[in-house]
Amino acid sequence: MLKKLLLFIALLSFLSAGKTTAQNEAFDILIINGRIIDGTGNPWFYGDVAIKDDRIVRIGTIKSRDAKKVIDADGQIVCPGFIDIHSHADDTHGRNNLRSDDPMLRAAHNMVMQGVTTLVVNHDGRSPGSIAEQKRAMESGGIGPNVALLVGHNSIRSRAMGSDFERLATPAEIEKMKNMIREGLEDGAYGLSAGLEYTPGRWSNTEEVIELVSTLKAYGGIYIVHERFSGSDPMWYLPSRDGQSPGNAIDNITEVIKVAEATGVPSCATHIKVKGADIWGASTAIVNLVERARARGVEVWADQYPYNTSGTDGRTTLIPRWAVDLDNAKNATTYRDALEQTLADPGLYQQFEMDVLREIERRGGPENIVVFEFPIESYIGKSIADIAKEQDLSLLETAIHLQMKGDPQQRGGGRLRGFSMSEQDIEIFARQPWVITASDAGLGVPFNPVHARFYGTFPRKIAWYAKERGVISVEHAIRSATSLPAQFMGFRDRGLLREGYKADITIFDPDQIKDKATFFEPHQYPEGIRSVIVNGTFLVDEGQLQEKTLPGKILSIKDSRRYSVERP
Repeated sequence: MLKKLLLFIALLSFLSAGKTTAQNEAFDILIINGRIIDGTGNPWFYGDVAIKDDRIVRIGTIKSRDAKKVIDADGQIVCPGFIDIHSHADDTHGRNNLRSDDPMLRAAHNMVMQGVTTLVVNHDGRSPGSIAEQKRAMESGGIGPNVALLVGHNSIRSRAMGSDFERLATPAEIEKMKNMIREGLEDGAYGLSAGLEYTPGRWSNTEEVIELVSTLKAYGGIYIVHERFSGSDPMWYLPSRDGQSPGNAIDNITEVIKVAEATGVPSCATHIKVKGADIWGASTAIVNLVERARARGVEVWADQYPYNTSGTDGRTTLIPRWAVDLDNAKNATTYRDALEQTLADPGLYQQFEMDVLREIERRGGPENIVVFEFPIESYIGKSIADIAKEQDLSLLETAIHLQMKGDPQQRGGGRLRGFSMSEQDIEIFARQPWVITASDAGLGVPFNPVHARFYGTFPRKIAWYAKERGVISVEHAIRSATSLPAQFMGFRDRGLLREGYKADITIFDPDQIKDKATFFEPHQYPEGIRSVIVNGTFLVDEGQLQEKTLPGKILSIKDSRRYSVERP
């Protein structure tokens, strides 16, 4: 009798243990039969991924199907969610940002539908007055993807110097800016962004930047900088007004390296490019400079959007602003009137010619400047070279013709876009192991003219440069959008598919993935993105947006692997 009782107790214990195990093994989401690309750059492998709450709990062969939702990813790629380290989704100049009252905007659909699960915001030196308040506004309303914040150099320079900023900062003003950086980092910002081609940062020098960036070292922060010199010269440069060009893309990367080497702070040359037909091919020299710097221990990086044209809305203008200045022109009410007065002055005409021809070259040459909006419909879609040939005009005469025949209230007469980068340079940058994929894009608001990168950046890198062109592998493309930005930023538990990591996951069809956004019709979601999961919650499920789902978190430098508790 005692023997039977003991056997009965043992059986109960076994069944109880089995039941407990089953409960412990129950998953929220189970992804089966996928081709896993884990973000390291290694080749894919077949496997399953199990998610519980907001984390990946198992990867491999999982026999259990005990899950609230099972996704059969047969024929699909399962990879980490993409991390966009240059996003304008929360730009401070407007209400169409992640702090909007509209949850549809805070969901960042145009980014999520690309497979993006984390955004890094406050770029080109722009940030709100308070990082803490920005963070609270996002948290109170909720956000779709995760967000990491930066302190903006231009913003703090304006606060420290007021309207008197067209000069070098004094030691006292630099100290004010350093204190603002410290405040932002204490509130969770990951580092400093700069826009040295913009106001007021363009009046700083390398020494000022080094002083400010050095503040980041004690916190383990990072530095991301928009180029001081865009291609062959800065975007503000006019030969008739500014004399000899102050520098070019090679000088720009030299400054980034100098800052990184002097401070020991990881530094990223953002949206790296070679802009302007007269400097195409300089990517080789830039790569050489970065490789030499990294070989001697300088942590310098770059990010890139995979397009051969810059500028958010494509408003390339061949007519310099000074030539159509309505404030100084006599009795002029339109740009057309003002230009007529400029052309009537022989001295100004020569200066005008110099500036227009320089702008045409800087925008990629006449064959690469395309008309997108114009009163004469037959001009739309044609290049400046096409119109010059049709009308039997010189390039200068063509620029004048567009202003005179175009919209008199619009400088230049219409909307043009310059395709100012060479595909060869883009491909050379894309191959580098230290180049991260980033969009340089904001939120997609329908009917606003935007760059195709707002909707297509990450699928395009895979579909065009990996699959179609064969410039890189699919694994390389995914690494450049996942573990590489995570490593640069210092994220501890994102950017890879690993047990214990946060469940930020993108699933896509490798045969169907494709960017559909064009420059005439940019507001188009890509094809092939099947599922996007942020912190264990679907933002895209079976290709369908979960429109008002807002599972994103505000990430903090205090969770960074570089964060130091021994700060001054």
